[in-house]
Amino acid sequence: MIKRFLTPARLGVLFFLLFGLLAGGAGLYQVFWGNPADRCETSGRWWWAEQRRCVTPVAVADITGRKAGQSRAEASADNNRELVAVEHRLAAERRARDEATRAERARVAAETGN
Repeated sequence: MIKRFLTPARLGVLFFLLFGLLAGGAGLYQVFWGNPADRCETSGRWWWAEQRRCVTPVAVADITGRKAGQSRAEASADNNRELVAVEHRLAAERRARDEATRAERARVAAETGN
């Protein structure tokens, strides 16, 4: 009589073990590779699917320097007002410097008789 290694009972056990390993592997794959987006989003961060990375969101106000709730037009108007004030201050300083230069020239001209 021929002794068989793969009897029907052994084949059944082998298939059940193989099925268990594949099902466990699929579960581990799902937890560690398939669903990290869920863990990332529940922690309050954003999932970047293209690079499979969990990233922290950055507020636009941190990048642009705008106050929270301020529109782009309002921020632009505020910046323009600041720039106009700086330009007016620089123009006043230039006028004062020019006037001081004229006064000094007139004083020197009066002293030298030119």
